[in-house]
Amino acid sequence: MQTEPSSTQTASPAASALGAETGGNLLTIRDLRISFDLQGEPLEVVKGASLRIKPGSVVALVGESGSGKSVISQAVMGILPRNGSITGGEIAFSDPARDGAVTDIAALPQSSNLMRQIRGGRISIIFQEPMTSLSPVHTIGNQIEEALVLHTDTRGRAAREETEHMLARVGFPNPQRAYDMYPFELSGGLRQRAMIAMALICRPALLIADEPSTALDVTVQAQVLALLKDLQAEFGMAMLLITHDLGVVANMADEVVVIYHGEIMEAGPIKAIFGKPQHPYLKALLAAVPHFDMQPGERLVSLRSAAAPAKTGAGKTKPKTKAKKASPEKDPIMRVDGLIKSFQIKKGSFFTSDTQESVRAVDNVSFDIGRGECLGLVGESGCGKTTVSKLITRALTPDTGRVLFSADPGDTVDLTALGSDDLKDARSDIQMIFQDPFGSLNPRMTVMEILREPLAIHGIGDRASQVQRVTELMSQVGLDPRYLSRYPHSFSGGQRQRIGIARALALEPRLIICDEPVSALDVSVQAQILNLLKDLQSEFNLTYLFISHNLAVVDYMADRIAVMWKGRLVEIAQRSSLFRNPRHPYTRALLDAVPYPDLGRPLDFDTMRLRPGSDTANWKEKFRPQQDSGEAASMEFVEVEPGHRVLVRAGTPASEVI
Repeated sequence: MQTEPSSTQTASPAASALGAETGGNLLTIRDLRISFDLQGEPLEVVKGASLRIKPGSVVALVGESGSGKSVISQAVMGILPRNGSITGGEIAFSDPARDGAVTDIAALPQSSNLMRQIRGGRISIIFQEPMTSLSPVHTIGNQIEEALVLHTDTRGRAAREETEHMLARVGFPNPQRAYDMYPFELSGGLRQRAMIAMALICRPALLIADEPSTALDVTVQAQVLALLKDLQAEFGMAMLLITHDLGVVANMADEVVVIYHGEIMEAGPIKAIFGKPQHPYLKALLAAVPHFDMQPGERLVSLRSAAAPAKTGAGKTKPKTKAKKASPEKDPIMRVDGLIKSFQIKKGSFFTSDTQESVRAVDNVSFDIGRGECLGLVGESGCGKTTVSKLITRALTPDTGRVLFSADPGDTVDLTALGSDDLKDARSDIQMIFQDPFGSLNPRMTVMEILREPLAIHGIGDRASQVQRVTELMSQVGLDPRYLSRYPHSFSGGQRQRIGIARALALEPRLIICDEPVSALDVSVQAQILNLLKDLQSEFNLTYLFISHNLAVVDYMADRIAVMWKGRLVEIAQRSSLFRNPRHPYTRALLDAVPYPDLGRPLDFDTMRLRPGSDTANWKEKFRPQQDSGEAASMEFVEVEPGHRVLVRAGTPASEVI
């Protein structure tokens, strides 16, 4: 029987030999093998992985979903699932707090006293999704303080003061108030900051950051990365950064380890990895990332081949006009005019009377979408992008404004004025692709049932023609029709998103609203989906409203781009000019926050710390929606060049909009 090591045990000869082999590294993973027991059959998911982390350095572990990144981090933390086990190799941790005494974590029982001391005390982890990682029934302060109490002798008022100090250190504006707040009261960025505070409250020697910024907007991501850099330098800790975002890697890492299907493909210093990549997989990863320097017509390179969309016939009975690409002013398929939507929010607590506060989520938004065009809509979370899409589809009813839709030239209807029957018909021409490929498909329905449902609801064809149409749809999105009897859980994320795209195409819509369609996908799968959407647009002359906070993705997809801030459009222009000659300070701030996978274009972390782009105090007066007296200023769009409009204070000449 394996004896449980304790913090006071003397090093065994084996441990001494292990320490001699670590070469001064903080963490040394050597020939690690991890298997999962699936119904009695072992599945090896990590196959002889080896890597090292030096004290005070940042090592990025890069790879796709399913490559074994997170499983390695779970093994280091001693939190592998019950059906997972380490079948070989070593995880040597040399703890500076114990004079460099080396512990083989792979040989420790996960529930041992020493493992509990290391986990959270000497090695901490930040998880990808802060909302599911934080307890919804405990305050932020209680959860952070719990880690402090478990691993130190700090108690009572001193523990609260230390927790509030850490909340202030990670950027909470009011730490005393934040201590008593619950996770649902915080934005995504503040929840992630709370996770960072919890991970660092015990001053660990190693921080594992598992996709710490994937779920965040580009500006919030930049602030979180700047915070991690500052805290790493302040505490002198090392970091294992797990990510698939090569832009984040280029701005954070000292060394890079590339993993594919549980095997290390390439490893080395950051300059060598980005300057002279050797392995074909790493080269393919770099080529799959969209960037602003892509030439017109240049396509993303997908890591692996996927079936091309088939050019099949349509199953819809009503005639379809061949769309032609045109400017929005000459031939708009949709004209959004003065949309305003407010929500009433209750304020108060159980012990006080509720008061109503009106929040304007969409504030006088107007734009056109040309037939056959892709209009990109970008902005931070909470700016109103998705609310606009719901107003267009009439999932929400606007307070004021119109949505004029022209399925065929010369046939225009106001969607906001339609009754239920007419609205049902109009909706067949406007479909959506949703953000989450996991949550947007009914897990109790087969793919056949999912794709037939729109046809059945709108009474298009009999069963035989519907089955034929569904088969065509599978081919159009590059999936094997033999998968039609399967359920969503048996597909990967990229395949599920293809099913969502097929469902959106079922009724042959004129307009498809793509609401963050690739934000939940790896860079390699993202490239496949974006290329598929481009191919489908070209083949069927589709019109897209493409909503995203990933500016490089929008730059790759869109013909024109509109930038949204706090419910208002602040700039709109052709793709070729907006990101290359931005005029509004908010647009510039969004671009400045994009991490490039290029060592020659690092993020300006000093700017990210001191001047958040959404803070109007950092804007020139002509762009501010408020007067110095606090009163609202009259704002209007000014055309600074053909098709390029910027929101400024009324009366501002176009020549001064710089």
